[in-house]
Amino acid sequence: MTSEPGAVSAVFGQYGQRPVPVAVSAGAEEPATQGTRYINLLTEWSQTEESRGERLRYTRQYSLLCDRRTVLRTLPPGHCCPVQGELLSAQSASGSLKAVVREASSKGPGRQFLEVWSRTGMTKSIDLTALNQHGKVYEDAQFGSLAWSSCESRVLYVAERRRAKAESLPVLQPTPANGSEGAGPSGMEEQAGREDRSVYREDWGEGLTSKSLPVLCVADVHKGSVSVLQGVPEQVSPGQALWAPGDSGVVFVGWWHEPFRLGLRFCSNRRSAVFCVDLEGNCECLSSDSSAVSSPRLSPDGRSLVYLQGRVFGPHAQCLQLQLFDWQIRRSSLLLDVVSRPTPGQFAGVYDPLLPRRCWAEDSRRLVFSSPSRSRKEVFVVEVGSQRVTRLSDSSEFGSWKLLSIERDLMVVSCSSPSCPPFLRVGFLPPAGGEAGVAWLDLDDPRPVPDLEWRVLDVTLPPEEENAQYAGLDCDAVLAKPQGRRGSGRVPLVVFIHGGPHSQFGAEWNVSSAALVAVGFAVLMVNYRGSTGFGQDSILSLAGHMGRQDVKDVQRSVMTLLQSDATLDPGRVGVMGGSHGGFLACHLIGQYPDFYRACAARNPVINFATLLGTSDIIDWRYSALGLQYSFDRLPTPDALTTMLEQSPITHAAQIKAPVLLMLGGKDKRVSPHQGLELYRALKSRGSSVRLLWFAEDGHSLSRGDTQADCFLNVALWFLQHLCAL
Repeated sequence: MTSEPGAVSAVFGQYGQRPVPVAVSAGAEEPATQGTRYINLLTEWSQTEESRGERLRYTRQYSLLCDRRTVLRTLPPGHCCPVQGELLSAQSASGSLKAVVREASSKGPGRQFLEVWSRTGMTKSIDLTALNQHGKVYEDAQFGSLAWSSCESRVLYVAERRRAKAESLPVLQPTPANGSEGAGPSGMEEQAGREDRSVYREDWGEGLTSKSLPVLCVADVHKGSVSVLQGVPEQVSPGQALWAPGDSGVVFVGWWHEPFRLGLRFCSNRRSAVFCVDLEGNCECLSSDSSAVSSPRLSPDGRSLVYLQGRVFGPHAQCLQLQLFDWQIRRSSLLLDVVSRPTPGQFAGVYDPLLPRRCWAEDSRRLVFSSPSRSRKEVFVVEVGSQRVTRLSDSSEFGSWKLLSIERDLMVVSCSSPSCPPFLRVGFLPPAGGEAGVAWLDLDDPRPVPDLEWRVLDVTLPPEEENAQYAGLDCDAVLAKPQGRRGSGRVPLVVFIHGGPHSQFGAEWNVSSAALVAVGFAVLMVNYRGSTGFGQDSILSLAGHMGRQDVKDVQRSVMTLLQSDATLDPGRVGVMGGSHGGFLACHLIGQYPDFYRACAARNPVINFATLLGTSDIIDWRYSALGLQYSFDRLPTPDALTTMLEQSPITHAAQIKAPVLLMLGGKDKRVSPHQGLELYRALKSRGSSVRLLWFAEDGHSLSRGDTQADCFLNVALWFLQHLCAL
């Protein structure tokens, strides 16, 4: 077992620097010989550079020799090319042009440019900052988009609305009643068009603090000009924009920002609708205006638009409907419904609120997407006419298949497992009716890590732990552990709990888990009731039962594992998690104080009641209790009492396990004062507690240097308190 800090850091550095594919696009096809062709794929990857604590991005090109529907072979890939300052990029429909939004500092810090590239080099560069038509371009996945018009002369994107220069207003002196003084323009009039820099400006919460008032922008690449589209309803913030058929207008999602904004990241339950605004400023709502929608995607023939739709408020992540809008008759119909309770092997529903940018088949009759089925992620195709769903992937070897894009019926997926970092696999979508016969080809050789074995553990709940309203539900967990340790002594176990709470641990590559196994621990990643991939009933069952149902599920999963695996040491069990996972970790060490020997929690929820006024998602405090939320709802003594009763802080006096807390100073989702509340409660009782404060990080603690620091401290914490027993 590795226990020296330098060796522990080296393990995380080795696993953390494994690159991850994040995007793919196809260039123009090139004819080969005898009815074959070359398809060039430009892939984008992310990689952590440990010594600098940065996340690097680079591109890599693959050339595929194909006949009509088969990849015959791949040429050796080109060299990796670092991407510097690139915020967004998009290929034109013909593949001959590429648009890039880049941030460069050569003419001053933070200046943004729109560049147009062809095969012969850069053909246009527009200084967006100098034009001063808008603020910063949105590069995030929630709002951001970059799209070519079909005529390839205009580029659509989203940016912050331009603001007048902020100045503090002077103190206005009262005007005499007779008007003898101050007859000229008033101080307020002189400040017309300016903002008071002290006025509070709302933003869209955790991870979107620089986003407030987005606008739709169109750049004319020939003229070098930019215009802001008019006609967007004043009560909504636009994003996820794309061109309407024939470039007649722009389709976008509009999120209501009145009466005030709630956190949007990881929240697919915000009131929103699909709109279309033409270039004259006339706007039409295409969907329901009382639902939560996302990911509008237009078919290649321009006749159909699909989008995802869910409920407003309630669970922040949920099983979603797939809606189909017919552009001719201007009406939506249901393509895929919410799956309440999937049977084994059945399609379990759609949960990811972001479809791939390219997800339509060339025939405009089928849609390809990936979605979890329990703890495995699969690739599916749905046929529009019959609504038939067919699985295209085989997750028996690699537990996670994620569709990155489908380009002219060529599907590009990222495959991984707990023992194998992501690699790319390609295959053509067969004609309708033959989808099950996809011939997949690896673009890269899978590179599994040595000495790690994994399996999925199905967990059956006893009758006394059933939810009476949602009886018959179960859960599962993913186990990763050192391989071949039967004769080497029992292995200590770390129980890893996901946040959300409506997310999941897939049977996929997880750097922290793999690195902990390399250090010498077994890791159990639990999907309690309420996790995604198990149907909408499972999600709904958790409301009003947090701190009880989910806690019992985790403990039942741990006991099921220990009773079935004699290689694990039941006397050396630790627990870790972040956000709601930290909430559960702290509950477990308080409710089972003699079972868990150590705890590590990242930005944990400690007290629902005190979190109510400090979180960017205050609605969740009520939804967690099973209560309805409205913007004008005020806290009541009964609600606050229930929040406190479901919180880990009520068990603080029983905690015996040493606790490591890791807090982000800029966390807007779970205030760092939550962790401080537990820290003080434990310190006052002489309990063992250590706190790490990351002043510049937020809820996810996602900076490269922060992640490395957290892993080192977590691993050493468990080595100290589990392996010294």
